[in-house]
Amino acid sequence: MKIERFEDLEIWQLARELVKDIYKVTSESNFSNDFGLMNQMQRSAVSIMSNIAEGFERKSKKEFVHFLYIAKGSCGELRSQLYISLDLNYINKSEFDIYVELAEKVSRSIAGFTKYLQSFDH
Repeated sequence: MKIERFEDLEIWQLARELVKDIYKVTSESNFSNDFGLMNQMQRSAVSIMSNIAEGFERKSKKEFVHFLYIAKGSCGELRSQLYISLDLNYINKSEFDIYVELAEKVSRSIAGFTKYLQSFDH
């Protein structure tokens, strides 16, 4: 399949799934009194998806790779925030495991795609 739009990228599709899940879990009552953490988690998740799209639209492999690194960094930020959510009992251990695994899957996928793009430099 030829990739013509960022929407065709599996990494973007995975990031979209992660955004949806993070918005769902942060809309639950446990986060209602912690707008700061809720907002930051949503922003981190959206940043992943948005940076993949923005990098793709730049039409430069070098810039795309740069934005993929930013997206990967946002994955780490989100995972850290998930630990805070677990520690504060906003989410339970099984929820934590699900969301961290998805964030790690997105991160691994971004790393793999970045490596693939960089392989054309040799």
